[in-house]
Formats: sequence, structure tokens, C-alpha cells
Amino acid sequence: MKLPLAVLAFLIPASTFAQTYDIVLTNGRVIDPETNLDATRNVGITGGRIAAVSAARLEGRTTVDVSGLVVTAGFIDLHSHGQDPENYAFKARDGVTTALEMEVGVSPVAAWYDAREGRALVNYGAAAGHIPARMTVMHDTGELLPVDAAANRVASPEERAETLALVREGLDEGGLAIGIGIAYTPAATREEIFDLFALAAERRVPVYAHMRSNGPVVPGAIDSLQELLADALTTGASLHVVHITSMGLRETPLLLRMIEGARRRGLDVTTEAYPYTAAMTQLSSAFFDDGWQARNGGIDYRDLQWTATGERLTPETFARYREQAGYVVIHSIPEEVARLAMADASVIVASDGILENGTGHPRGAGTFGRVLGQYVREQRALTLMDALRKMSLMPAQRLGIQSKGRLQTGADADITVFEPDRVTDRATFDDPSQYSEGIPFVIVNGVFVVKDGKLETDVTPGRALRR
Repeated sequence: MKLPLAVLAFLIPASTFAQTYDIVLTNGRVIDPETNLDATRNVGITGGRIAAVSAARLEGRTTVDVSGLVVTAGFIDLHSHGQDPENYAFKARDGVTTALEMEVGVSPVAAWYDAREGRALVNYGAAAGHIPARMTVMHDTGELLPVDAAANRVASPEERAETLALVREGLDEGGLAIGIGIAYTPAATREEIFDLFALAAERRVPVYAHMRSNGPVVPGAIDSLQELLADALTTGASLHVVHITSMGLRETPLLLRMIEGARRRGLDVTTEAYPYTAAMTQLSSAFFDDGWQARNGGIDYRDLQWTATGERLTPETFARYREQAGYVVIHSIPEEVARLAMADASVIVASDGILENGTGHPRGAGTFGRVLGQYVREQRALTLMDALRKMSLMPAQRLGIQSKGRLQTGADADITVFEPDRVTDRATFDDPSQYSEGIPFVIVNGVFVVKDGKLETDVTPGRALRR
């Protein structure tokens, strides 16, 4: 007797028809801040996307038992100056699956993307940068940051127009936003900066902004934030204020109140911070022009640490090294200010990180592990759910993308798996090039880049994020 298909389907075990996924992560503690899911689930990955999040058993060509581990969306670093294989490796070991250069930005944009196509361990992207565009137009001799004309000279009307045109071209080539760093171009007039906000509003992209000045002086952090908020309000541009703690120092609580007040009144404004008590920048930059000690809360030469050797500076070494190209760590942020920003539910976590041949600031290697280890587990300054929200969902929302920052069916398979009782940073100011620990698995677009706690060196699954 020939049985109907419906009857045959009923008689054959359901497992016969079960989908086989490329990768299955089984029995993990799955956390998704957007849906507030925090439960034991199995995650199926196929074709670079999350295909299933299920309490039921899933079949996979590769199956990894992650019992006792947290499975969540890969971390998104909105402020990552290190955009090369050395830095991508440290990002991956810190749970970061997307690293973006959004403050300084780049110019030309298309060439920057082309240089990384098919060669990146993690996802990458950049803003169209005012700083590099101004440096090009004004023939500045600096590298990442200006050291002469672009920092010190007011641009002519023709130079301003040419700089703006380069930024516009960068947006046409896929730049994710407009990046500005007014502290490094202090000769840029308020009108020049306003025109960038107007372009951002016209193109409906955010401005990622390093404020004009920092600290308690006048004009300082408060005045500088007022400039940004006013430009955003009067043009209609969205605004993201970078590293609020290193700019605000002890004024940070007031700056956060100002941002929250602007947000309550309808302004699209966000901010970020890193979990450290020190900043870092190039000693040759305009950041260290006259008045730098007062702007940084009254610090002294000994509060500067030359990254090449680890030594603390003196007036003599300050003058000598300022003539060289190099970075200094700036020990200026009070611990209570760093903790305040980490505990604030509205502040995104971003590293501002870069390492060069193993030297630099520990934030380039350990930002996300440090938040989870020190501020969640040890200090209990914030919950695990809130921390993951600040490191994945909120950056994705700032970028306006739905496919990342979420551990949900249909999202990109950018996934970080960590041990909640062990995850921590190991990088220090004296030895910054140390991988975070307690993050055994990291997946980028469905490909393991960290497996069993070891970096996968023969894969490059990172993809470009473009506007």
C-alpha cells in the first residue's frame, strides 16, 4: 500500500529532516541585550549569519560545546585607530569583531578601503576625516595628526572649500560619517567646523567629534561641548562625542548631564569612554601647545609616559621628544571619573586604541576584557547585560545597522564567547601588548578568528562597513 506523504512525514523521525548548520554552539548562556534574552540556548550559524537561536538540539558540521560560557554579539569598537594586522589581532583576542576609525577618519576613503579588502581579520570601516583632508590641502608634514600648517594656520576660503570637497568625496566613497578632531586643528574657525556639521546634516550622517579643548579651564571642556551641541542643534546633524572622560576630567559629570539634557530635548547625541585612568596622543601634536598642563587638570611632566621606553618625562625629555614623532600616555583621568562613565548606561564603550610594534596604551589590547573583568565582575559598577549593551547593541544603533550588535536569527554571525568568571585584561601601561584572557572563541562572519583561546592566523573574514 502506498502511504500519503503526510503520513510518511509523520512516521519518519523529525531529526531526519533537521537542518545541518555550518557551526553550532551548544549549551551556552546566550545574552542578547536588545531582547533581554539571558538563557541557555544553542546557536546555529550558516552562510555567515545566525540561522537559529534555539532551546532545541541543533545539528552542525562543526559543533562546539560552550557550556558555562557566555555567547553574545561581537563587540563593536567605534574608535580604533589601529587599523592593521597587528591591531586587528589584539582586537579579536579582546572580543572585538568590528573595529572602526571614526574620530580622525581617513582620506582618501576609497583607497583606504581598497587596502584592506580581503585582508582583514575583523570587520573594518572609517569616517571621512576632516583632519587628513585638511592636512592634504594645507600640505601638513604630519602623519596621523597635523604638526604644522593644518594645526596652526587659519585656512583660506579656497582651502576651506577644497577641504570640505575632500570630505564630501569621502562620503561619496562610502565613509560612514564625518570625523573631526578640533583639538588637533585649533586654528580651524568655528565657521569651518559649522560647515562640516551642515554637510553631515545634508548627507544624513553623524559627526564623530573630538572637542576643541579639555579640562576645567575657560575655555575648556564645557565651552567645547557647547560648541558641538550648538552646531548639531542648528544644523540638525547627529553628534557623537568621543572619549568624554579624557576631555571632561572632573567636569565629566556635568558634561554627561549636558548630553542627557540635549537628548531629552530631541537632539541625536551620544558619547563614549574607555575604562582607563589615562589618555594617549602624539606628543608633537597641538594637544601639547601652551597651557596643556592646566587643560589636563594641572598635571605635570611626570604624569606623561613616553610609550617607546615607558619612562616618565621631565621638562628636558618633554622638549626633546616633542621634536620626535611618538606617543605619550597622559595619566590624568581620576579613577572615580572612569568608573562613573563605565557605570553610566548611556555611555558607549570604545577604546581609542592603537599599538605600534607592541608599544602604546593598554586600551589598544584590553578595553573590552577590562570592562567585563574589572567593572562588571570585580567592582560590580554595572550589570553584565548593561555592559554588553554598551559594547555591542549601542554601537550598532549609533551606526544605524540592524545586522550587527545582536545575537538574533538573521544577524551577521559576529559572535564573542567568554568565561564570565575569568575574562579580564592583561595589558598594562608598562606592557600594553598582552592579549586579554578568558575569551576562548570569537567568530567573524561565520569564521573562527579565535578558537580555543588561540588566534587563527590563516583567515581574513573581515568585511568592510560602508555608508
